[in-house]
Amino acid sequence: MTEGTFSARTAPSMAAIAPVEWDAIANPKGQPYNPFVSHAFLNALEESGSASAETGWAPHHILLERDNKVVAAAPAYLKSHSQGEYVFDYGWAEAFENAGGRYYPKLQLSVPFTPVTGPRLLISPGDDAELYRTALASAIAQVTDQSALSSAHITFLPKPDWDALGRLGFLQRTDQQFHWQNKGYESFEDFLAALSSAKRKALRRERARAVEDGIEIKWITGREATEADWDAFWVFYQDTGARKWGYPYLTRPFFSLLAKRMADDVLLIFAYRDGQPIAGALNMVGGDTIYGRYWGCTEHHKFLHFELCYYQAIDYAIAKCLKTVEAGAQGGHKLVRGYEPVTTYSAHWIADPNFRTAVDNYLEQERRHVAEDQTHLKRHLPFRKD
Repeated sequence: MTEGTFSARTAPSMAAIAPVEWDAIANPKGQPYNPFVSHAFLNALEESGSASAETGWAPHHILLERDNKVVAAAPAYLKSHSQGEYVFDYGWAEAFENAGGRYYPKLQLSVPFTPVTGPRLLISPGDDAELYRTALASAIAQVTDQSALSSAHITFLPKPDWDALGRLGFLQRTDQQFHWQNKGYESFEDFLAALSSAKRKALRRERARAVEDGIEIKWITGREATEADWDAFWVFYQDTGARKWGYPYLTRPFFSLLAKRMADDVLLIFAYRDGQPIAGALNMVGGDTIYGRYWGCTEHHKFLHFELCYYQAIDYAIAKCLKTVEAGAQGGHKLVRGYEPVTTYSAHWIADPNFRTAVDNYLEQERRHVAEDQTHLKRHLPFRKD
């Protein structure tokens, strides 16, 4: 398709896109590095068979070109279900199909299995950035409509892009997560000093209880990790995946590809007892944020999950002067541990006008409830009031 001086096309895989071309707009110089939108990460998902047509994630990446140069792009997939997205639209699908429509396939613009805010409209920086964003949004709507898809869903995008898409006619949705913010702390004790006395004592008790059974904790960088380490982590991941989702989303080869191609972005945090790994958390490290992604264990010890996934990530962020810890979706229990509520954003293009109106009305109410809940939660932050 062509619009003005732009042409848009879809790519059936990341392998069909030159890495240098993709990364130039996914992580442009001067902006904090986001590992999840890198060519290496998205390609590892596809090459490992984790994100594929067989798993319901058929790659359908959108590229916008001007003068034979890619100036904007979006990671996109034709979805045959709504799993692995963390922005739930099962009710929408049921309502649309009960009314005689066909909800799937739909177009999903996201990083598969990754509820992490980051760029989804990848734009070449410069004076024409706003023009490129508008043209890319138009291309997304056209791909949806011309392919007779029910909808397009752009999830976990930054607020400026959410605002812009709203002005362009996309429906706007909000939700919330809990992130830890580094306020210039020099140590974990420095962070604890900012908490109320009761919460400070509770966190100290939890950290002590987590390791009282002779447990040792170790940070393992991607370059230090061995295949044996990844085998151990795969066991942990399978256990959690089977309990949470029914089956693990990611294949074992994905983790080997991650270690091979993104070693500098990976941090494993392992717990050992009697020299054997019994639990582990996988983190990705960006330009100013550490992202907690997956966790699992073969032995259950009280508070060990909190230690590996929350407190050790805070330790790492302070040590490396990172601004934020994002510890994944959900988690009101994170609030008392110093993780603050933040808004997450998604934008949606609904093709059917009647269905679009119904969803729009629902989202207006949902946004209000999310804002009210966040206001309530902020009153219960564990920090000192003085």
